[in-house]
Amino acid sequence: MTNGRLLWVDDEIDLLKAHILFLEKKNYEVTTASNGNDALDLCRAQRFDLILLDENMPGLSGLETLSHIKEIQPNVPVVMVTKNEEEDIMDQAIGSKIADYLIKPVRPSQILLVLKKNIHEREIRAEVTQTGYRQDFSRIGMQISENLSADEWMELYKRLVRWELELSETEGAMSEMLQMQKEEANAAFAKFVRKNYEGWLTADDRPMMSPDVFKRCVFPRLSAGRKVLLLVLDNFRFDQWRAISAELADDFDCDENLYFSILPTATQYARNAIFAGLMPLKIREMYPELWVDEDEDEGKNLNEEMLIRRHLERYRRKETFTYHKLNDSVAAERLLSQLSILEQSPLNVLVINFIDMLSHARTESRMVRELAANEAAYRSITQSWFRHSAIKNLFRALAAFDHDIIITTDHGSIRVDTPTKVMGDRNVNTNLRYKLGKSLGYNTKEVFECREPKRFLLPAPNLSTTYIFATGARFFAYPNNYNHYVQYYRDTFQHGGVSLEEMLVPLITLRPKKR
Repeated sequence: MTNGRLLWVDDEIDLLKAHILFLEKKNYEVTTASNGNDALDLCRAQRFDLILLDENMPGLSGLETLSHIKEIQPNVPVVMVTKNEEEDIMDQAIGSKIADYLIKPVRPSQILLVLKKNIHEREIRAEVTQTGYRQDFSRIGMQISENLSADEWMELYKRLVRWELELSETEGAMSEMLQMQKEEANAAFAKFVRKNYEGWLTADDRPMMSPDVFKRCVFPRLSAGRKVLLLVLDNFRFDQWRAISAELADDFDCDENLYFSILPTATQYARNAIFAGLMPLKIREMYPELWVDEDEDEGKNLNEEMLIRRHLERYRRKETFTYHKLNDSVAAERLLSQLSILEQSPLNVLVINFIDMLSHARTESRMVRELAANEAAYRSITQSWFRHSAIKNLFRALAAFDHDIIITTDHGSIRVDTPTKVMGDRNVNTNLRYKLGKSLGYNTKEVFECREPKRFLLPAPNLSTTYIFATGARFFAYPNNYNHYVQYYRDTFQHGGVSLEEMLVPLITLRPKKR
């Protein structure tokens, strides 16, 4: 089987016989042409994997031939071969989307490198990536079994995400091995959370949690005289951040960190905790008019602006701030048209709900579920939205500002696949990853339970309230109409429970490069 079909176009093609023989020995099929017109006829007659094209030919020039080739075979990689190193020639060639270029006289090793890069890059990268993960597999496995600290869990999760992103571009058994290893990691992480979570709530040296974001990240920057823009992307995972980070690389330098979302990893609890700087029970006790219980019909995040205001007042901070919630592109465009507002206050808070809406739409819409069929597709949709939305334009505009931009979220989500039965009365909340209520029936081995909500600084609607949190990729299902329920919700993205994806969430600081 040939390694690839090549077309080499050069008006001195007879002088290149040694190079052609070298390529044929490397199992490439080489077709030659001595002018542009013959090359175009060959392109019309057959398909090539790569074309080597001389820039300086009599008659139809290399650049003119290139233009016509792109009309006939738009996806074929073309490598320009030239004696001319003038910058404008290079600019024209690159602007015409050449894959690469070589300067004459070319050596066989240079040609081989170009072929590997442009024909075999995917398979070589896949082989190297799979070999790298295979070598790292046992090291990660050993690390999972160790008594890791909070910081070590964050680093391990980053490592797993890195391999997930790299392996998603390949095909093979390594992706299945990684999925198994992530499940093993989540089981160990649930034990870690069971052991440590309650103690963190009253510890001064705890890892950063939702109520600490303002105190540790926002207030120090304001005290140093910096303007801060805090952007909260609802339901935003670390792998999704990695998917969009390349879109910001030209305009910003970034520092990547993670922090721990509180339980439940749900907007009502975690996002209110960020803005209030308090655990949910404390919010309810101190500001009862700003807390909405689970069984109330009122929206659970309608008081965010006031929670921020009370937070600043509690710390005797005098800074003015703006608060904007962007639920669609119209709201983002409106903010873009009034961008000067953001320069007038030292603190600006933006909440963007697209990713959370995507997660819910994927559950409810068969078409969206097809579009976001797996983790890689879910990331891809997030990236596509960002690239083509007004939010990307907003960031482009913010690159000219002298602000510290903090991107974070309230919680992440996990793709669930394993039902676990739960029983309760009609007043039990509807979330699939956590439940609260009285007289709940469940398997204690499959949940992280909280029988005394006060110890977890969680509000209790009544004296016998219990909270339970799903672990791993489990989701709660009622015995009534069990099979229909399981079929509908299996393989959906949910949040509220205990997993690396839900609890270890991005905390990114961007600094404009033009500052």
